[in-house]
Amino acid sequence: MKIMSINSGSSSLKFKLFEMPEEKVITEGVFERITFKEEGIYTIKINGEKIKEFLPLPNHAVAVERLLKDLVDRKIISSLSEIKGVGHRIVQGGKYFDKSVLVDSWAKDRIRELIDLAPLHNGPHLIGIEAFEKALPNVKQVVVFDTAFHQGMEPEAFMYAVPYYWYTDYGIRKYGAHGTSHQFVANEYARLTNQDINKLKIVTCHLGNGCSLCAIENGRCKDTSMGLTPLEGVPMGTRTGNIDPTVVSYIVEKEGKTAWEVVNELNKKSGYLGISGISNDARDLEDAMAEGNERATLAIKIQEKRIADYIGSYYLYLEGIDAIIFTAGIGENAKEYRERICKRLEILGVVIDDEANSQRGYPFRISAPSSKIDVWVVPTNEELVIARDTMRLINE
Repeated sequence: MKIMSINSGSSSLKFKLFEMPEEKVITEGVFERITFKEEGIYTIKINGEKIKEFLPLPNHAVAVERLLKDLVDRKIISSLSEIKGVGHRIVQGGKYFDKSVLVDSWAKDRIRELIDLAPLHNGPHLIGIEAFEKALPNVKQVVVFDTAFHQGMEPEAFMYAVPYYWYTDYGIRKYGAHGTSHQFVANEYARLTNQDINKLKIVTCHLGNGCSLCAIENGRCKDTSMGLTPLEGVPMGTRTGNIDPTVVSYIVEKEGKTAWEVVNELNKKSGYLGISGISNDARDLEDAMAEGNERATLAIKIQEKRIADYIGSYYLYLEGIDAIIFTAGIGENAKEYRERICKRLEILGVVIDDEANSQRGYPFRISAPSSKIDVWVVPTNEELVIARDTMRLINE
């Protein structure tokens, strides 16, 4: 059974085509810089060879169309009828979803209703779902929610200190995101180290264009950095992360904008992009840092400090940490980035092995034997989790 897993980010679309239940990857790749003014990047792996192209990617639908055309044109599959299921990662499931479900009109309506809680994601997710529905009308689709794993939080972690009726009437609370990734890498760490996940205290750091951290105890989410929407937490590619809420009303007054316009800028024009004035891509900022660009350096430092702040707070909340795990695009690939964050954590007993930290492409330990906390890089595989749930629901 061939299952396509789709992981649409705010500016990316990752895909993997699996042969299930063998969990064999037939092909995989990613569309990057979707909606950017400059050309997008399309990478696909075929028989171990990576093919990269630069092309306009104005939206996620264009990426889907190109992907499906390539699967047949490159003879990866003989026809689209070979695909028996498509699974989609969805950032925000709100109060409606605590598990994966088959796509139907009700599910799509709820995802659409929740766009305001994940403005950079739920919309692109829907575009992807509907593009696949159009191209593969007889194929079952499944949605897997980032927020499901975070349902394990206690009220003291997910509630805000706001008028209580905001919660009861409007669902104002912390929902989190990247739950599929956090759960996968925590369980993978336990498997790799032959430990019981139910006896571990872990902090997972999903660091990409979107970033979130998660405190995990006994396999359950205890707290996470993203909140009602993915805007809360550490600064990211275009998101501001935590700020004083009165910034919104202050800018409304000073610039004559609506609250929506200001929040849109906090979502799409802040973070790396807002501080550096260069790009929302960490790779571009690292290049600028190497050339001595002070604003690019500041953007990175602000984010790294906030990440260390969260890890320190989770150390107290969990009453210790057994392991810290880095994952996602930046977490898996940026050696210097991991090193700088861990340098800030030396007070907790974190010691990094420079040689070990130079690896990439597979799970590996980067902490030295003398480190009081185990530090690992574990590549996330949200697509595999999506494929598993898709196959299960189709079979059921």
